[in-house]
Amino acid sequence: MALKDLSILLVEDDPVFRSIVAAFLSNRGAQVVEADDGQQGLERFSQSDFDVVLADLSMPILGGLEMLKQMIKRKPNTVAIVISGNQVMADVVEALRVGAVDYLVKPVSDLCIIENAILQNLSGSLEQDVKIDDLEELSYQELEEHLSLLEQNAQAAKSVQQQLFPPSEIDYPKAKIDYSLFKSDEVSAYFIDSANVGDQYLIMYMAHFHPQDNRAAFASVLLKSFVNQKLKLFRNGSTQTVIEPFNMLSYLNERMNKSGLDIYVDIIYSVVELSHYRASIAQAGKGLRCYIRNDEGLMPLALPDSLQLGILEWGQPSTQFRNLMPGESLCIVSSIAEHKQMLLDDQFLGLTYHTTTAPGGYVQMSF
Repeated sequence: MALKDLSILLVEDDPVFRSIVAAFLSNRGAQVVEADDGQQGLERFSQSDFDVVLADLSMPILGGLEMLKQMIKRKPNTVAIVISGNQVMADVVEALRVGAVDYLVKPVSDLCIIENAILQNLSGSLEQDVKIDDLEELSYQELEEHLSLLEQNAQAAKSVQQQLFPPSEIDYPKAKIDYSLFKSDEVSAYFIDSANVGDQYLIMYMAHFHPQDNRAAFASVLLKSFVNQKLKLFRNGSTQTVIEPFNMLSYLNERMNKSGLDIYVDIIYSVVELSHYRASIAQAGKGLRCYIRNDEGLMPLALPDSLQLGILEWGQPSTQFRNLMPGESLCIVSSIAEHKQMLLDDQFLGLTYHTTTAPGGYVQMSF
């Protein structure tokens, strides 16, 4: 049985749906512990170790998002899959922010979708006959249901995307991330993100989506979801792809091609090993530039142009390695002279609606 010996915490306030799902998962070999609200879910979570937490987002007493925040704070490697039936996209974005690895939409038409989501997100540590490519396609089917909404509704797309953006200044234990992104439309065609990977690595990336329409919001959700998945697998000891820029861009290109989104991406993806401050950087497309910043200004890194993500004939991304000296920062900047000067002037404003500054911006990692 595909779920044999897996321990699953199922938190769901609908007794009928919970009973059906618990019976299905048990029949597939899993050991299922049930909870009917977020508070009871936390109590069950503290009593045992679980391979997976499967949780509704809308529950009484303690909501699913708040429950997940507390669970992930206690056990950062928690594999959490959320289920939502109301305001799905807003819930999905927030769930990704707090650390969920996947989501499903109610009503779940086929319970095998739940099984496949579990297998997909535990794929690095399970031996199975199901191909991962086939399982990931099911997630896209869920995501694509919302594409038409975001294409037609600029306000919905804006709301979804804005929840993904971090504050303008992020303090990590060994580094700081600052950025400014300027947009003249409801949705930003640019996206940035960063994350600590264990105690040894920090990732930072910036993306530019083409065409520059409401689909950029959807692409931002996809991109963050893909990175989060590899981040979770790294923390589980399953793969190091998230700290390997060359392999990460190859993975992202494959996923973008299979998303059905018909969008292309300029991206620079960087990883810094924090013991020796060794940076590895990969680039796809030609709309962004990477710089080393020091007392003398901005020194460009020689990353040759390459094809954007999402192109079927895409080749290998260009990569570079560089040791950062004391006082140096790593920067990614859109190819507009005005943005370079604003970076040098330390204008870090986060995501900003601006009608006179050209769309784009910059992000800086300093130590």
